[in-house]
Amino acid sequence: MRRAHHSGMEIRDLEWFVALAETEQVTRTAEGLHITQPTLSRAVNRLEKHFGTSLFDRTGKRLRLNRYGEVVRAHAARVLGEIDAAEQRVGAMLDPQSGVVSLGFVTSFGSWLVPRLMQEYRQQAASAQFLLEGGPADAVLEMLRQGSVDVAICSPKPRDEDIHWHPIAEEPLRLVVGDQHPLATAKRIDLAQVSDEDFVALRPEFGLRQIFDALCAKAGFAPAIVVEATEIPTLWGLVASGAGVAVLPVPTPGPLPKGTKQLFIKDSGAVRTAGFATLRTRRQSPPVARFIEFVHDHPLIKR
Repeated sequence: MRRAHHSGMEIRDLEWFVALAETEQVTRTAEGLHITQPTLSRAVNRLEKHFGTSLFDRTGKRLRLNRYGEVVRAHAARVLGEIDAAEQRVGAMLDPQSGVVSLGFVTSFGSWLVPRLMQEYRQQAASAQFLLEGGPADAVLEMLRQGSVDVAICSPKPRDEDIHWHPIAEEPLRLVVGDQHPLATAKRIDLAQVSDEDFVALRPEFGLRQIFDALCAKAGFAPAIVVEATEIPTLWGLVASGAGVAVLPVPTPGPLPKGTKQLFIKDSGAVRTAGFATLRTRRQSPPVARFIEFVHDHPLIKR
């Protein structure tokens, strides 16, 4: 059972004890450690006080590691080995060139924006490592607040005063309809013109849904949402099946999903701006600080 008292034992006490256990000679060990003999003796005394027993048998000026000392030496060697491994691992993680950056991001940015930033950054820091965590906007911001990610890419701009948000990319939003919809041949539209339509949309915790709700409110109507989903590809499929219309970002280069048409939205603000979020109060590690500097210096990306 662990004793309740605290003896002031330090890691260096364990290091010195292991060295002494190897030689069983105080003078030789002290000289090898570049410390005085009394300093070494006090370290051993602290350990013996902590464990409540002698760790060496003393016969005159000679020391012999006893059975209690053998146990402590075995465990101390493992402890010191683990500490050394931890120092090496943390050191590697903190290396600005090869360290680890934990990045949270809104899921739909994972198909284009996140890979692009990572690819460009690794041209500067080829050994940089990333831990990626995707999710809806609310969940990504909570990850940032809780410290499970270092930085985040999200939209829209958070209202939290403790979060710094730097715009890094813009993508236009379009009204998406089925290819058999009466509006399929139109090119441009005001959102107010589709106020009576059935809509399919993401769930409220997603940033794109929050932008969509704000656009509709600005256009003077509350949308009739008949289906809520958690993924943008699902919405494209629902539109193609005739379940409703949707406001979605312009897809990545290539043809539109089969059975759909997109219309330019004339309303101002029909754009999704992605921002790079950091916690103002958090002290950043060197690799994270370097990545933040890279992103802040990056020109605004427009799709």
